[in-house]
Amino acid sequence: MNNLAGNLLEELTVQYLTIPIGGYQLRISESVVVTWIIMAVMLGLAIFLTWGLKVDNISRKQAIVELIVTKSEALVEDMIGEHGKQYAPYLVTILLYLGMSNLIDLFDMKLFGLSLKPPTKDLNVTAALAFMSIILIEYAGIHQKGVRGWLKSFAEPVAIIAPINFLEIFIRPLSLCMRLFGNILGAFVIMELLKMVVPVVLPAFFSCYFDIFDGLIQAYIFVFLTSMFIKEAVE
Repeated sequence: MNNLAGNLLEELTVQYLTIPIGGYQLRISESVVVTWIIMAVMLGLAIFLTWGLKVDNISRKQAIVELIVTKSEALVEDMIGEHGKQYAPYLVTILLYLGMSNLIDLFDMKLFGLSLKPPTKDLNVTAALAFMSIILIEYAGIHQKGVRGWLKSFAEPVAIIAPINFLEIFIRPLSLCMRLFGNILGAFVIMELLKMVVPVVLPAFFSCYFDIFDGLIQAYIFVFLTSMFIKEAVE
């Protein structure tokens, strides 16, 4: 159990990249470094996949890209509803970012002395994502209903529950943040326990599950819940 506690503490410890600038030391957390790497990969793929697009006689690459984009947006639009479909591109971007973030564990990467971990294991990252989601949710409600209609929605279905509805503005991001962070961290704890109890074969199988499928499922759940909250806000 001491090993488990030590590994868990190491996993939760955020490493920093220190860059000397003049007489100051700029400290950048590993979660920011990994996020920059993911952003660079996503940007590079976007440029490569959209290079030389055509209207007629499209290439196989363009056909595959159009299919992926169409299916991804359709998946989100089914969750978010007709009134919120303009937010689908943002949600698809978050889905891709979280999916790639949660797959970082598949690659034992080191950069500038940092052992890179999924940024979703940093509570600051999941809190920032949750905060962005709640801002989008409330903006969608105000944009659809107007300020007066948005304020009136807190008194629905009866005015007496307005304080509870108002508290949801703060409860929802906390729920999104802790759900994503807790599930990713919980998968790590389960893997460490399996390595202690059954050190051969079985952990490798579950490692594939938690590193691939569970990470993608958590990305989907985060986007699904955000979509449901936006749908509720605009309808």
